[in-house]
Amino acid sequence: MHPIVNLDQLDYDTPDRPAAFAARLAPVAARIGARQLGYRVTELAPGARAWPFHSHFANEEMFFVLEGTGVLRMGSQRLPIRSGDFIAAPTGGAESAHQIINTSDQVLRYLCVSTMIEPEVALYPDSGKFGALAGVAPGGNLALRRLNHFGHLRDAADYWEGEGAA
Repeated sequence: MHPIVNLDQLDYDTPDRPAAFAARLAPVAARIGARQLGYRVTELAPGARAWPFHSHFANEEMFFVLEGTGVLRMGSQRLPIRSGDFIAAPTGGAESAHQIINTSDQVLRYLCVSTMIEPEVALYPDSGKFGALAGVAPGGNLALRRLNHFGHLRDAADYWEGEGAA
């Protein structure tokens, strides 16, 4: 395994999900041998978001905007983001819930970094749901399993239901 990969060498996947959550994902961590941190590059088309508005109780995340502009939903705030921004998403409840939205007419691309603690519990404030998961921590190698971002089977009943465009 080679410990280096360049942005231009990444392989993107487009998971099957509702249009509001259209994202292209490029796993990085497993490809270069990471063990305790997960990372991937996420690419959002104009108007898209990658995940429902959510918070983690076990894992902290960090995002670095590589290209483009958009909005960060963080707790009750909506904050503009742009290329070069670092974003902290600490653990916690609704106050630390987060979501990146591409509000521009150009691609928004960002690096996601996460601790890899399992099991995880996630809160989805828009729908009032919780998710408990094990087997794939944020940033883990989803290509090895038929699971979505939070470890649910891709066909899990109502995972996306109620996770609209709030």
